[in-house]
Amino acid sequence: MQAVYRLRKNAHFEFVYKKGKSAACRSMILIFAKNRDHRLKVGFSVSKKIGKSVVRNRCKRRMKEAFRQEIPRLSPDFHFVVIARPALTECSFADVRRDLRYLFKKAGVLLPAAGDRS
Repeated sequence: MQAVYRLRKNAHFEFVYKKGKSAACRSMILIFAKNRDHRLKVGFSVSKKIGKSVVRNRCKRRMKEAFRQEIPRLSPDFHFVVIARPALTECSFADVRRDLRYLFKKAGVLLPAAGDRS
């Protein structure tokens, strides 16, 4: 994933945590907040409760790649924080991608499809 999409500063993470809304599924939590600069940004969080560093890094890589593939479909008006849950360690990449799409739909942050008139 390109660096321009990353949330870096603690203050930005705190903004999303405090002002944002959340959507959750079995393997992840998505927190999203409307931003003022209309630039899509995302941060990923994987706790030490998930496992050792190898497991945590694998989870982060999978979440980042799944998110990267969804960028063209997302509204640029939001900042996101994706938090891993322990069930993510047993998920395949296809499951991670499906769960992330589900969270985006649940949150209502997808751009309307080209053929939609609603």
